[in-house]
Amino acid sequence: MDELGMGAYRFSIAWPRVQPDGRGRGNARGLDHYRRLVEELNGHGIVAVVTLYHWDLPQALEDAGGWPNRDTAERFAEYATIVHRALSDGVAHWITVNEPWVAAWLGYGTGVHAPGRTDDGLALAAGHHLLLAHALARDAIGQPVGISLNLEPHRPASEAPRDAEIAHLADLHMNALFLDPLFGRGYPSALVDRYRALFDRGFVREGDLGRIAGPLSFLGVNYYRPHAITTDSDRSDRTTEIPGSLGGWDVVPRGTPITSMGWPIEPSGLLELLLRLDREYSPGRIFLTENGAAFDEAPGPDGVVHDEARIAFLRDHVAAAGQALAAGVPLIGHLVWSLLDNFEWAEGYAKRFGLVHVDFETQARTPKASARWFQALVESGSSRPV
Repeated sequence: MDELGMGAYRFSIAWPRVQPDGRGRGNARGLDHYRRLVEELNGHGIVAVVTLYHWDLPQALEDAGGWPNRDTAERFAEYATIVHRALSDGVAHWITVNEPWVAAWLGYGTGVHAPGRTDDGLALAAGHHLLLAHALARDAIGQPVGISLNLEPHRPASEAPRDAEIAHLADLHMNALFLDPLFGRGYPSALVDRYRALFDRGFVREGDLGRIAGPLSFLGVNYYRPHAITTDSDRSDRTTEIPGSLGGWDVVPRGTPITSMGWPIEPSGLLELLLRLDREYSPGRIFLTENGAAFDEAPGPDGVVHDEARIAFLRDHVAAAGQALAAGVPLIGHLVWSLLDNFEWAEGYAKRFGLVHVDFETQARTPKASARWFQALVESGSSRPV
């Protein structure tokens, strides 16, 4: 990281490493591991950006009901206090929860991620409790903290009124379902009407929404792609069904370049999103906490991964972020996902997002061409630490 000129490094704490059973005293060996990492970062002048929850829930808490169980949010506040007490001297930025929409809807709604549940009611309750966990952790720590949301524009794939209707609901579902409560607007009325019977189960209690709407140190934004939504189940180019039982599917517009995840590449979507957040929610600070792409790649005969597609992706998205900054968006940082090729959840080790290639058999790490591009960007003075 120091060699590549990185001004900041975002990493996640493993809750089970700190509290294997999800409660009680913190595991000293686990905390010491992260303390050493923070000290090493600080020693090299690299800003530590810590995420408290990136989807690894202690198994005992899942066995007790997981995120649909309100007690999990209470346990999270206890865990956050332990970690904050151990690391607060060396950490510049705290993120409570990474992508609560993914944890809730892919974990409990579609079953793509652990724990593999497929129940919209559980997903709604999980999403609410993840937001509550963020608020309880903020209050327990006693200072404003950030939260990272995966935010992506949703547009109709055609001029059909039904496509426009479902694209609007899908946009509310991924974006406003979490943004609105955080900024004091409660849950979007269109989604409350849509899921009335599920909301009536009573997981939202008096005072919850007021607490969730507390101060944010920054709004973390993870951006990868936009969505084009169709309701035509017979379209040959439709791909993934969107979560939430909305009756829509993603479409990749013809001619649009894609990553190895099958995600369309559209840097203008990032500019659109950042301008919209500034216009509609006016967060005091926005931190682009994830932005990157996976491509099918391997070292060439010279031992170098010539990932020109990733360089183009990052170049164009850095430019879009720069346009947003020039337009007055309060953007405080832009982090690439990810430093290293790593375990990508449901995709395992098959999808490589890293600037640094990892040989998973030997653990050898080799900077890709994109890492050298990033290094040159930093050295040119076109970027600055957060």
